[in-house]
Amino acid sequence: MDLSSLKPAKGSRKTRKRLGRGEGSGRGGTSTKGHKGAQSRSGYNRKAGFEGGQMPLARRVPKFGFKNRNRVEYNGINIDVLQKLFDNKGLSEFNHNVLIENGLAKKKDRVKILGKGKLTAKVEVSAHAFSVSAIKAIEESGGKVNII
Repeated sequence: MDLSSLKPAKGSRKTRKRLGRGEGSGRGGTSTKGHKGAQSRSGYNRKAGFEGGQMPLARRVPKFGFKNRNRVEYNGINIDVLQKLFDNKGLSEFNHNVLIENGLAKKKDRVKILGKGKLTAKVEVSAHAFSVSAIKAIEESGGKVNII
């Protein structure tokens, strides 16, 4: 073994063509940049999304509406779900922790109780928001509403 037979490890070197190394290399002269224009000059930097003067995709696609950054998203839970939990598990007090334990909400969710279904159980419910029909149904069944 001698220094002239040393080779780099397989896959350690890229086998890309080297540009601007004489006419004989097949990639000399203009070095595959064509003749004249911004793209042939040194220091050229294409803007993100530039499509060669064609109308860029971001401007071709129609845009509609408005997205409010300050919108508050609620996780809706109907009163019939509370009735099922009362029937199956005997729960009479529903707060955020109870809803999380039963898989109805996540820790960072804001919860809104909605009025779909029937509620016959006397329950105490604590949530971030309530619909008018939910408040009516809970209070009619003898329950209590707490807004967090």
